[in-house]
Amino acid sequence: MSDFMDKAKDMADKHDKQVDQGLDKAGEAADQRTGGKYDEQTDKAVDMAQARTGEGDQDR
Repeated sequence: MSDFMDKAKDMADKHDKQVDQGLDKAGEAADQRTGGKYDEQTDKAVDMAQARTGEGDQDR
């Protein structure tokens, strides 16, 4: 399992901008499904996930 995680992290590091865009889209989808009820928590979770992949948020 460790080998899989290493490969996944490597892939995320190499494609950081695409990963960040995917996380943004996932956050937007969650906001739409909940009617924005958890917008603040969703934004915080997306920001935390982006900080853990590559060099952080590449869309800003």
